This record gives sequence, structure tokens and C-alpha cells, in this order.
Amino acid sequence: MQLAKVVGTVVATRKESSLDGLKFLVVHPLDETGKPTGGQVVAADAVGVGPDEVVLIAAGSSARQTEATNNRPVDAVIMAIVDAWDVGDRTQYKK
Repeated sequence: MQLAKVVGTVVATRKESSLDGLKFLVVHPLDETGKPTGGQVVAADAVGVGPDEVVLIAAGSSARQTEATNNRPVDAVIMAIVDAWDVGDRTQYKK
């Protein structure tokens, strides 16, 4: 799992039929301090997130293990909305 922030949306009117009904969002992975790291990723939304939310994503074969993405050809999925996270005794993020 990886922390990430929702930074955009993807609209694909023509796609593989098994992807029908999925919403795709652009997310930017975050490091443990909340700073963006690496490149952006397109992820299927399994939980109904909104813009600018901090989320947990899974990638690879784990991305196909949610109810929304089971047996679908996805490589990344948003599987949780983050309310807060702490590192040690310091709060890094609070919604």
C-alpha cells in the first residue's frame, strides 16, 4: 500500500468493456512526510473519493483484489480514504 493524493481525473468513453462503471483518477504518491514523490499513477476508484483527498492505493496484482476491481485489468486501485496518519509522535496529516 502507498499513500497518495488525488490530483486529477481520467475520462475514457471507449474502453475495454470489463472496465465499464469504474471511475479513474490520477494520484500522486506521497512520502512519509506528505510530500509528492515519483510520478503520477492512474488508479481505479473503489471507494468514491473526491478531488484533493489523501488515499491509500494498491498496485500490481493486489489492485485486482477489491470488490470493485475483481478480475478486471487494473494495475492500481484506490482502496481507502485517509483520515489521518502519524509517524512516531508527530501527526503528518489530518483531514
